[in-house]
Amino acid sequence: MIDSRRLDLVLEYHERTKHYPQRYASSLGYLDWANQPNPFRRYEGATLLPLDRPRPDASPGYDEIFRRNSIQPSSLGKSFVSGIFYDSLALSAWKRVPGSDAWSLRVNPSSGNLHPTEAYLICGPIEGLSKNPGIFHYTPYQHALECIKTLTQAEWGELSGHQTEPLALVALTSIYWRESWKYGERAFRYCHHDVGHAIAALTFAAASAGWRTRLLNSVTNEDLPHLLGTQEEVNPGSEHPDCLIALYPENGTFGTPEADSLKLPSRVLDQLSTRELGGTPNALSSSYHDWPIIDVVSEACRSTPTFPLADRVVDEEPHPGEVAKWVASKSGLTARQIFRRRRSAVAMDGITPISKQTFLGMVQRCSDLTGVPTGVLPWRPFVSLAIFVHRVTGLQQGLYLLAREKSHEEHLRRRLKQTFLWKRPDGCPDSLLLYLLEPGDYEDVARNVSCYQDIASAGTFSLGMLARFETPIRESGPGIYPRLYWETGLIGQILYLEAEARGVRATGIGCFHDDMMHDILGIEDRSWQSLYHFTVGGALEDPRLLTIPAYAHLE
Repeated sequence: MIDSRRLDLVLEYHERTKHYPQRYASSLGYLDWANQPNPFRRYEGATLLPLDRPRPDASPGYDEIFRRNSIQPSSLGKSFVSGIFYDSLALSAWKRVPGSDAWSLRVNPSSGNLHPTEAYLICGPIEGLSKNPGIFHYTPYQHALECIKTLTQAEWGELSGHQTEPLALVALTSIYWRESWKYGERAFRYCHHDVGHAIAALTFAAASAGWRTRLLNSVTNEDLPHLLGTQEEVNPGSEHPDCLIALYPENGTFGTPEADSLKLPSRVLDQLSTRELGGTPNALSSSYHDWPIIDVVSEACRSTPTFPLADRVVDEEPHPGEVAKWVASKSGLTARQIFRRRRSAVAMDGITPISKQTFLGMVQRCSDLTGVPTGVLPWRPFVSLAIFVHRVTGLQQGLYLLAREKSHEEHLRRRLKQTFLWKRPDGCPDSLLLYLLEPGDYEDVARNVSCYQDIASAGTFSLGMLARFETPIRESGPGIYPRLYWETGLIGQILYLEAEARGVRATGIGCFHDDMMHDILGIEDRSWQSLYHFTVGGALEDPRLLTIPAYAHLE
């Protein structure tokens, strides 16, 4: 039975945290620099296990990671674990303006570069790293693991479902304070965008090692705090466990049915919940500003959705035959080079175009439902894209709709303005459900809807990610609400990497006028909601910024 009170709380939160031209969602209104959260969680006193920093060329080609069974799976050892975290959640560089302190960038993007997401590895013995199974916190500042709990072989066997083949688990958590410090009540949304980016980043990194990932929807939000030892935290700087992801070799037998049914045994969780942590989590600020509504919506979402799992064929080539030829970026770069050079553009030049083929290749990557990284999600897609095309050579300017599933097209045709054309662009492949809704110059519209930010109009295209909204939440429960943001973050990560591979840049836009976007499309109810905006184009670089290598501080 779905709790109607929790449903109402989630829907009320969503309405309350919408931005409007005359009223923005509640925030502090200034930056309390004295209490800026520490961007690095550390477990003081925990055993530190340094990881390797692999070479950029020690990685397959970027386009190769999208082809099934093309990469020999790495063995589960120190080199594999080092590469997974180095390519997904590690530092990528430091930036500094002369005369000021440096700030770090990471492989995974984050709203405001605030990084609320923490990661934990739960694994058996790791050759060259740990002789015992354990639970390890990943610290990107050190690029190392901190052992917070040692497991017995029997405990790991039960947690892993007694798998006989290599298996690793990664848990993600959110520290809402890191985002609410700047963004106030809307921070819950941004934290879950970032979870989606992190899920995708881990999936891309695993694919480059010949491994797959699967989000374990069978593991509940009640299980994870006892597994990680976060159940006792009650302050605004607390970690909130989000999800558990299984990593397994692509050529192994641990596939979707096993992954989707894996559960954490209550007996082992009870043992772990009372086990003392191997270190003390550091304080992130000297004091906090509390945002009670975030705790309310977080608690309301602490349930596992009841939606049916997707029925997908996971062993097919995602882009067979002719499709693969025009989807490929042909960048010639390794996957690691693309992962680690990703940057969020801070401004677009308003000049740089991309070709129609490049544009179609990028949106096709977003449309693939079985490959990397979308195959990690155990549900059918909820998100499609409304796209403002500004500078795509060979493609008419205007408002477009990319339906990521046929049922989305049918549903949106009934919900959007009846004057829209729904015209397939010339040369658009049959596999791509892309439609021109209305031709014209949408630069001012894109700027206005994205809180009057020029970055939304000065690129090659920008977009709003539309999610099926009220019906899934009412049918599947409030736990679906953060998962909608995970899906948008995952799509955003695809766009980030595709932009890098194709010679342009991208950035996520969390500030947009929610209902202004709905009015543009003709959406009059909550059947669909725009949850995340994005822009792609030619980036303007700031010549004042100095770039420092990611781990220069460890040399």
